[in-house]
Amino acid sequence: MAIRRIGQILVDLGFITEDRLEMLLEEQQQRPGEMFGQIAMSMGLINDDQLAQALAEQMNMQVINLSDVVIAPEVLGYVTEPMAQLYRIIPISFRDDVLTIAMCDPQKLSIVDELRSFLGYEVRAVVATERDVLRALDRYYAVGGESVETLIAGMEQDDELIAAAEAAEKQGAAVDLTSVEALADSAPVRKLLNMVLLLAIKDHASDLHFEPFESEFKIRIRADGVLYEMVPPPRHLAFAITTRIKVMADLDIAERRLPQDGRIRLSVGGHPVDLRVSVMPTMFGESVVMRILDRSVVTLDLGVVGMDSTVLAGFREVIRKPNGIVLVTGPTGSGKTTTLYGALNELNEITDKLITTEDPVEYDIDGVVQMPIDASIGNTFAQCLRSILRQDPDKILVGEIRDLETAEIAVQASLTGHMVFSTLHTNDAPSTITRLRDMGVPPFLLTATLEAILAQRLVRKICLECKEQTMPSTETLAQLDLTPDDVLGKKFYRGRGCASCNNTGFSGRTGLFEYMVMNEELRDLINTGVSTDKIRDAGLRTGMHALRTSGLEKVFTGVTTIEEVIRETISDH
Repeated sequence: MAIRRIGQILVDLGFITEDRLEMLLEEQQQRPGEMFGQIAMSMGLINDDQLAQALAEQMNMQVINLSDVVIAPEVLGYVTEPMAQLYRIIPISFRDDVLTIAMCDPQKLSIVDELRSFLGYEVRAVVATERDVLRALDRYYAVGGESVETLIAGMEQDDELIAAAEAAEKQGAAVDLTSVEALADSAPVRKLLNMVLLLAIKDHASDLHFEPFESEFKIRIRADGVLYEMVPPPRHLAFAITTRIKVMADLDIAERRLPQDGRIRLSVGGHPVDLRVSVMPTMFGESVVMRILDRSVVTLDLGVVGMDSTVLAGFREVIRKPNGIVLVTGPTGSGKTTTLYGALNELNEITDKLITTEDPVEYDIDGVVQMPIDASIGNTFAQCLRSILRQDPDKILVGEIRDLETAEIAVQASLTGHMVFSTLHTNDAPSTITRLRDMGVPPFLLTATLEAILAQRLVRKICLECKEQTMPSTETLAQLDLTPDDVLGKKFYRGRGCASCNNTGFSGRTGLFEYMVMNEELRDLINTGVSTDKIRDAGLRTGMHALRTSGLEKVFTGVTTIEEVIRETISDH
């Protein structure tokens, strides 16, 4: 059955007139992405009680006043604070295995399905005003709300859970799948894992580590490139938690001796989150690492990755060339793929065919044909690249050049009129030349095809909420070959640490870039087979900014700290 439009319902209920409906529809055209009801409220044409009544009418739900409802503490326990805050819901009753929740966004139909999947219960929704839901969140969850700490404390005392976990561990290879699945599906295990996942996604973490040791079980989150340890759950829960993850990733829970890889697709707050799961057997159980790919926190825009205006203008110019090779280099997790995705996003026009081959495809881009690597069936980078060349592409992204075969096909693709983008693991831009030469690529082919190399690193940005001026020690300056006289008049900053940044002093990351464009001098040097140092000197002479120079610029403009630059870069000399 078709859902009636909210504007017409507001008219039918007598809250607005037809003339005002027309005016609001015109206003909505000017405010894309904003909900009709929110626009009407912002213009003072309806109040939140009227909006809640209209939404309930639209979705065929009941309206309740949360201030009249007494919620039992055990009912609140069914939904953790991160989940309640993220979805803006309040659990109000639990009867006959049905959890009733109050929500202010009933038009987001996916929320009930997501909660059903997370909680394992049937979920029924009623409508409350946004004002009431926010007040209830403050009242019920701000003080004494359930946290990871309180949940773990309760699990440590759960004798039934301890006995079940110990029994499952003792079975070794002869696993009773029924009892193992029951343990993994138990409410405390589900609740703890859901809470950890939601906290990691909320903190924009990139990875989540579950690590079993002889006497403890650690959970660590990597946010802004640095690992932080959470309160460790009881050691006896290691097996239950890793099994729960394997069930969610559709892996073989009976296989505990071999590494396994899987994938979990979640929808959190209306946007998709992809979790890549890697399970590895260790001496004391299975270690699990989950890579969190959340498209909503990644902006595929070259303008926001942190390049200064000169580098950005040069990079934009070179990626629009009709053919050639552009390489982005740096260690794992330095943002290479994000930069190249940003470049593809800018080049994504109807007149060009863009194809990528990646291991794995991290984010899907509309209008770009993306091909995943699967080496287990012989679908390697080189094999995929051969196929791509028969698909009439204009621009090609090869996830990584790992061997001579892939490098040679990339060079041939460039020589036959294609623009090729790829990544390489090297320390800086000049050493990329040496690496390709060592792979076996002839220097004359390098000089004929290579257009530019962009080396990059990611450094943490100082939290704007607790930013304060500081002065680094002489020893710290010396690590960057600076003396106090060199920095006279310069200002340095740091983050003091606050609730906004989890007391780290940092919030978010930005890139440091070393951009080397091929010119006649560099091509002549490459052809003569000179050392990396000579290529570096020539690059610096012809306008290349070193990574450290890029880092110092961000230190002096108050974007990052001097310690971050030291940690992420090596000396230019």
